Amino acid sequence: MTGSKSSDVQAYGTLSERELQIVERVAAGLTNQEISDELEISKRTVDNHVSNILTKTATGNRVALVRWALQWGKVCINDVNCCPLPSGADNGATS
Repeated sequence: MTGSKSSDVQAYGTLSERELQIVERVAAGLTNQEISDELEISKRTVDNHVSNILTKTATGNRVALVRWALQWGKVCINDVNCCPLPSGADNGATS
């Protein structure tokens, strides 16, 4: 099986809304148990989601998954990677 950018894009397209919620929480540094508690689902369900996500995104671990999510703009960490830059209107300049 060969990897390509188009397969990466297709992988993102196959992530469910719940899987994207899991990715956000993994990127926030939560453990599977913490994700389970927060989403009120079993830890085993979270384990299965994480395993499926790693397969779908062709990432081998949580660090690689977070890198993938940042690269494709699926998570925002401390306003990095997803928030628009200020327009400059608030910098005190006058017309």
